[in-house]
Amino acid sequence: KGEVVMQFIENKDSTMTDLTVGKCARYASLDREALRVMRKMPKWTPGVQNDKPCRTMVCIPVVFKL
Repeated sequence: KGEVVMQFIENKDSTMTDLTVGKCARYASLDREALRVMRKMPKWTPGVQNDKPCRTMVCIPVVFKL
């Protein structure tokens, strides 16, 4: 088991860029799996500031329980 914290930038057009592992798990295989799953995620609704879409930095914990 372990936890990986993923970081990425969500752009105005709902695309993900700069996908990185913020906090690594004990095993590198968990980091690779978290990256694989995040790359397959559908587009998100962009962040909003002053009623306009904006770039947003997002951090998500991915918890693995075996």
